Amino acid sequence: MVKLNVSMLRYLSRDHFRVLTAVEMGMKNHELVPASLVASIAALKHGGCYKILRELVKHKLIAYDNGKAVGYKLTYGGYDYLALKALSAHDIIHSVGNQIGMGKESDIYIVANEEGQQFALKLHRLGRTSFRKLKEKRDYLKKRQNSSWLYLSRLAAMKEYAYLKVLHDNQYPVPKPVDYNRHAVVMQLVDGYPLCQVRELENPGAVFSDMMDLIVRLAGFGLIHCDFNEFNLILNGKDQVTVIDFPQMVSTSHLNAQWYFDRDVQCIRDFFLRRFNFEGEAYPKFSDIVRSQNLDVEIAASGFTKEMDKTFEEEAAAALGTMRKEQEHLEESPMEEVVDDDDVDDDDDLELKPESETSCRDHLSPCEDEKKTSGTTEERVATTTPNTTTLEATTQATEDGNQDQSDESDLEDLSNINRTHRPYRDVNDDVMDHDGTDDVTTETPVLSTIDSVEVRKRVKKSLMKKQQMARRRKKGEEGAMTRSRREKRDDVKQSVHAYNSGW
Repeated sequence: MVKLNVSMLRYLSRDHFRVLTAVEMGMKNHELVPASLVASIAALKHGGCYKILRELVKHKLIAYDNGKAVGYKLTYGGYDYLALKALSAHDIIHSVGNQIGMGKESDIYIVANEEGQQFALKLHRLGRTSFRKLKEKRDYLKKRQNSSWLYLSRLAAMKEYAYLKVLHDNQYPVPKPVDYNRHAVVMQLVDGYPLCQVRELENPGAVFSDMMDLIVRLAGFGLIHCDFNEFNLILNGKDQVTVIDFPQMVSTSHLNAQWYFDRDVQCIRDFFLRRFNFEGEAYPKFSDIVRSQNLDVEIAASGFTKEMDKTFEEEAAAALGTMRKEQEHLEESPMEEVVDDDDVDDDDDLELKPESETSCRDHLSPCEDEKKTSGTTEERVATTTPNTTTLEATTQATEDGNQDQSDESDLEDLSNINRTHRPYRDVNDDVMDHDGTDDVTTETPVLSTIDSVEVRKRVKKSLMKKQQMARRRKKGEEGAMTRSRREKRDDVKQSVHAYNSGW
């Protein structure tokens, strides 16, 4: 059993916490972190990483293992110190008090801030001998096969803080969450007693009814507590109930949701019958649940899979589309109005006018159409400005060709001239030479050059980075070499002393 001992916290320096953090970072990819890797990650300015490691092992903040693999690993004590250091830096915790509770997977302590306001600190400690079948009871691992207990405790704390936050925002009677870090959750300190310590109640029926309402209300949010019993319910002086302990909650979409719901109800019924000799005849059933919100979707509760999330989004989108179509249909539906006969006659006249206009257009003679087209052609030719004298000659030839269309020889000359000089192309285009060749101009690309000062800066930066990496690696190697030399020197001294003493 791990106990929180904060007496050493005030004596740890910045370097001690750097080494603890280095061990924590190394445990992401290593079960046992080598000393050289710890020294490389910590990167202490003045060295001394191995000395700090020995001190941390002495105070049981980290553990040293020299079995098949040699290295260090973080203990729950060191993990507690890292969490407390972070919460203290956020001005959440200033002092730590007594332990007020202990469960199969967590410890509860009283803490306070600088103003003296007290909170409850919950430290998750998964991996105890009383609760090791975590893969069967929780879905923290998901598709993973193995993981450290520290990482699982961190996931449990994240889940509990998320549940507390969303339930408190929806006015459900839970402790107000304050903050969390790693495996520690800081929450409001509830003034009351656990239901398991209560021996008498003035009105057991009212309290029983309130608890049944809380179960139904939680199921209406889409969640099931799964551990709704006398150990996780706190009663104050007014017999008001506060619910605690949420990492094991599941969604109402879970395969075993009905079984969990019935078990929570039966736990309260059995306790009231055993302790207060009260048997509630009216109790809720899973089929009576009416979902009011989708909190299990917001926090991705256990049992609500990605496939369900996709189906839920599709159904919501379909419902939203149906509502929009109905609204558009209502907006587009014509309103009933009273129309006079005079208005109807006017509308008929208006409808006849376009038909008369189209009929007039149909009866126009083709000669007039030809006149219109020829007029537009002459206007277009007249507005075109020639670029050179050859263009003027070409334009004049074009006008002559339009006036005398019967002369085939003129048309052939005109087509040849147009093919050679192209008088109607864009004004900005280059004019071809008289021999039919284009003037081709080539441009040489301008190459951008980097300033010599910028080149020096980049080279200097890369060299400094390489030197820094080499310096870090050298620190770890020098520390290991110094330790081996010290051990050899001690062995030589002991041998010389034994030889001189005549042993």
